[in-house]
Amino acid sequence: MDRYEKTLSDSKVVADDASVAAEVSKIVEKSATYATPDVYKFLFSSIDLTTLSTEDSQESVAAFTRRVNDFDNDYPQYDSVAAICVYSNFAEVVSSNLDVTGVDVAVVAGGFPSSQTFTAVKVADVALAVAGGANEVDVVMNLGYLRDKNYEELCDELIELKHTAKDAKLKVILETGALKTAKAIKEASILAMWSDADFIKTSTGKIYPGASLEAAYVMCECIKEYYEQTGRKVGFKAAGGIRTAEEAVHYYAIVKEVLGDEWLNRDLFRIGASSLANNLLSVMTGEEQKYF
Repeated sequence: MDRYEKTLSDSKVVADDASVAAEVSKIVEKSATYATPDVYKFLFSSIDLTTLSTEDSQESVAAFTRRVNDFDNDYPQYDSVAAICVYSNFAEVVSSNLDVTGVDVAVVAGGFPSSQTFTAVKVADVALAVAGGANEVDVVMNLGYLRDKNYEELCDELIELKHTAKDAKLKVILETGALKTAKAIKEASILAMWSDADFIKTSTGKIYPGASLEAAYVMCECIKEYYEQTGRKVGFKAAGGIRTAEEAVHYYAIVKEVLGDEWLNRDLFRIGASSLANNLLSVMTGEEQKYF
């Protein structure tokens, strides 16, 4: 048994699908109590506002970024989103057009969304994105390595990508819709965190089903156990198909119930979204908004 197999074997996180579903059901039942104006504002400020379209261009991404600048002037009573998330080749476009302090430049990189390319290509992609101004990098875990239990190759690649990202946050996407089971999500979560991930993220939102509350619950339980073992706080990001304020509150409730208030800040909690921003803003202002 190698060190990664031992780490997985030693984990006490419950990974039974039925048990996870039952715990999630309990949390969802009480989540309505968290649906308050302050929570909506916090959720809005935790969004990684995302555009990942085949038709993205320098001008469209610049306009997208300027819209975030405008929001800061048009809605001074609200905190802005946490980050703007784009393809890696647009990092410099965002960083050169962004005027709002406190909004990060996030990119997807490293063979997104499949992770199927050479490690050297992933490293170069991350390095170029960071050089272009990215301070957050979202990469997809190589699920082929996970499937074949090539844990060392999987972890070595993620460690190299984090080393390349330097001070930029590395968010490792598990693609939980492909993993499907609580057991597989648990294994991926543990391996990502022991490979220096700053965040673990549910999904790409591209190929497989997006975020689920059950996946979020398992991931947060793994984050909790990892923190108890190491003292290092790893963030959680839900992404893929989260569109309504009600759905966002459910993820807030999962994090609050499993990890507690210490994780309820945008350094440790994010939601990747596009349409969610308008839906939350509509709830916050009391009228339909199509700002972004």
